[in-house]
Amino acid sequence: MTPQDSTVPHSPVMPALPTPSKFQQFYSLTKPRVVQLIVFCALIGMVLAVPGVPTWPELRLGLIACAGIWLVAGAAAAFNCLVEAGIDARMKRTSWRATAQGQISNQMALGFSAALCVLGSSILYFLVNPLTMWLTFATFVGYAVVYTVILKPLTPQNIVIGGASGAMPPVLGWAAMTGDVSPQALILFLIIFLWTPPHFWALALYRVEDYRKSGLPMLPVTHGNEFTRLQILLYTFVLFAACMMPFIFQMSGWLYLAVAVVLSIGFTGYAWALWRNYSDALARKTFRFSLIHLSLLFAALLLDHYLI
Repeated sequence: MTPQDSTVPHSPVMPALPTPSKFQQFYSLTKPRVVQLIVFCALIGMVLAVPGVPTWPELRLGLIACAGIWLVAGAAAAFNCLVEAGIDARMKRTSWRATAQGQISNQMALGFSAALCVLGSSILYFLVNPLTMWLTFATFVGYAVVYTVILKPLTPQNIVIGGASGAMPPVLGWAAMTGDVSPQALILFLIIFLWTPPHFWALALYRVEDYRKSGLPMLPVTHGNEFTRLQILLYTFVLFAACMMPFIFQMSGWLYLAVAVVLSIGFTGYAWALWRNYSDALARKTFRFSLIHLSLLFAALLLDHYLI
């Protein structure tokens, strides 16, 4: 080694991250944070379907239904990871998934998804009611097959059409407690259906290069940044109106109305700012606020239900 060599600093060797356990790998396939939001929205549907404080049999039925819905939703997420393993591997946001890295084989992922779906569907059919099982299974097919396999790689309107599956949880919760689907449940469906496009398009704006590399025809890739921002703004206007419907149809009281107005003004404000002056940082903030918007909106519905 020459004196010159000895003065060159050596780059520190970064320690390798520990490989997750098989349990962690399989659990991650269920997209836990997404499924938690799904179950929470289903729970809101259950609570609103039951007047007053639920009895113990109603509470037990709700918990069983939540378990069944969680299992089928996890099955759909695992199937999504299986189908999109190649796409996930090309995207920075999803390249860590066990299917994308080959830590879990296609056969194992398929078997895991099938097992969760069968178990969850059996719980719903035998311990809740057949309507909830069939609606939940239809949601599985809508997300895992119609959206993931057909719509997502085919059209930039994939989020809009596929959003119907993501909007189903309150309907599932309502059906679990009542055995039918009422107009009130459909109002909750409409809110999530209209919330989904601006939520995902905000993410797609700052992840546009990831989607471009993946080959998926997301709206910012096919129609550009400015058009997508306009669509986000327009959807938040329509969503604002939909968020007023629980109060108009006497599903909730003034507490919900106040929270819904504040949250809707906030979401529309972010969308307006994004439309006027784009930045990746603002798109991230819009995406994060959309999660806060839906969570607090439904939490306000839950709280208001016990105050009126």
